[in-house]
Amino acid sequence: MTGLRHRGRDEAGADARTGRKSGLRRRTWRRIALSAALVLGTWGGAALAPAAADTPAEPAVIAPASAGLLTAMQRDLGLTEAQARHRLAREKAAFAVEPEAERAAGAAYAGSWFDAATGRLTVAVTDRHKTAAVRAAGADARLVRHSAARLDAARKRIDALTAPTGVGHWYVDPRDNAVVIGVVRGEQSDAAVRAFLGRAREAGPVKVETVRQAPATLAAGVVGGDPYYTGNVRCSIGFSVHGGFVTAGHCGRPGSFVRGWDGSAMGTFQGSSFPGDDYAWVSTGHGWWTVPVVLGWGQTPDRLVRGSWEAPVGTSICRSGSTTRWHCGTVLGRNETVNYSQGAVHQMTRTDVCAEGGDSGGSFISGDQAQGVTSGGWGNCSTGGNTWFQPVNEILGRYGLTLHTA
Repeated sequence: MTGLRHRGRDEAGADARTGRKSGLRRRTWRRIALSAALVLGTWGGAALAPAAADTPAEPAVIAPASAGLLTAMQRDLGLTEAQARHRLAREKAAFAVEPEAERAAGAAYAGSWFDAATGRLTVAVTDRHKTAAVRAAGADARLVRHSAARLDAARKRIDALTAPTGVGHWYVDPRDNAVVIGVVRGEQSDAAVRAFLGRAREAGPVKVETVRQAPATLAAGVVGGDPYYTGNVRCSIGFSVHGGFVTAGHCGRPGSFVRGWDGSAMGTFQGSSFPGDDYAWVSTGHGWWTVPVVLGWGQTPDRLVRGSWEAPVGTSICRSGSTTRWHCGTVLGRNETVNYSQGAVHQMTRTDVCAEGGDSGGSFISGDQAQGVTSGGWGNCSTGGNTWFQPVNEILGRYGLTLHTA
């Protein structure tokens, strides 16, 4: 299986950015000030405060919608402006409801998702006596057979198997109340695929779906563009942490030297894991410093990062990357296993946001909440596809990092 290749020269490339880093600092702070003015109404009083890596604070989840964000949602989700505003408001309510609804379900909890049709959070439960408590918490309830604990145990048993390349990914889908296994179109009759599915069904309830293509990581060869390089690979910065930034593990190994968009020394990979996981962190120096901002590439104001509260399945989400810049879509599934040619990667989140080569490592964000770093997928931004990200809280916890927040 071949990876996605870079599709052309980045118009915001390094050779178009000939200013010194001092100029970058001035431009960066102007962008931050503009973002703050548009997102917050004022910059004053927005003190920088680190958030704990393992216990992200519950914030005001969805920042006021900018014109650029609304435009991206209209383009990528097929919504009108009024529908986009309404959806953001409903998603904010779902964020707030989910923790209490899960507690109300207790051991009967079987997963949850945002239902765009109703604009509400739905919680699956295995005990009909828990439905009233879930509804009292503000969510809709659906009675199912298998608990989240049972389905997750089945997924872990499948994770222990070696998957053939004809299997693209697998994940627990609370809506189907099963472990869904994606088989690449045309590979259903392959002997290795059939054998894998047979062993998977022994692990627990399984549903098979057909996927258009096998997933691939999204690194790219060196081109004149953003935002960092290691060896002959270009990837994208995920989120600033105190001391550096987080990104995708397949972009570099521990000790790999990193250059910035202008070709100057930037930092070093301090930790990296791939496959199995797809995360890394880079310590920065050489005059580079961190800010709690995700680039909007002129399509939306740069986004201030205020925390890392996890978005429910079904909510809208946006991605920033150095090749295709800013695109939005929907969270389709969490805690999925993706089977790349290099090996399986676990506990990933799947979206229908498009991405292309060079977007690897870039930011997934919902409102002002960091979600994860781009890993890989299939398709492109002309025809669409699926993209997976590595959740950011797992990266912070693994390396003991603190997210840089506004």
